[in-house]
Amino acid sequence: MKTISINLPDFIDLNEKEIKLLIASKLYEEGKLSLGEAAQLAELSKRAFIEILGGFDISLFNYNTEELRNDVKRA
Repeated sequence: MKTISINLPDFIDLNEKEIKLLIASKLYEEGKLSLGEAAQLAELSKRAFIEILGGFDISLFNYNTEELRNDVKRA
């Protein structure tokens, strides 16, 4: 796992857990992390992470059209 260091302005009042959650949510939304990977990065259960995604207005279903067609064919 990579470790990064970020200098944030003093007026940004976020703790490490909140920053991890924001990064995990964005990486999940972009399709760069699976749900399980994002939940792990955020140090949450999948269920808790799913609930938080709703609060961020991020869809749980990040399928593009082709992926959705393939899933329907296999069902």
